[in-house]
Amino acid sequence: MNEFLYFYLGPIVRVIDGDTVVADIDLGLHTWIHGERLRLARINTPEVRGEQRTAGLAARDYLAGLVLGKEVYIHTIKDTKEKYGRYLAEIGIERDGAWFSVNDEMVLSGHAVYQEY
Repeated sequence: MNEFLYFYLGPIVRVIDGDTVVADIDLGLHTWIHGERLRLARINTPEVRGEQRTAGLAARDYLAGLVLGKEVYIHTIKDTKEKYGRYLAEIGIERDGAWFSVNDEMVLSGHAVYQEY
């Protein structure tokens, strides 16, 4: 039963970088959270500033192409926040009737690497 906890739907309203998005989250029962920052769990992307800027902007733009303005599945990791106050989340979109992990796609596309917390 616990595998079904912490699943939500909502549109991605902003992409900050390759592993951080802002979502409006439908909690159910006509209850929403607007403007919630989410950190994509298990992955890390280059920064959009400094020496990694070019790769960071490419990662951000790739992620935006996948999710910006689209309703996504959001699975937060036990509804806990990381050190910058963002919820860790798996983001998914539906493709051809199946669940598609955006987190894994960022790695498969070469824009991110897997990371342990």
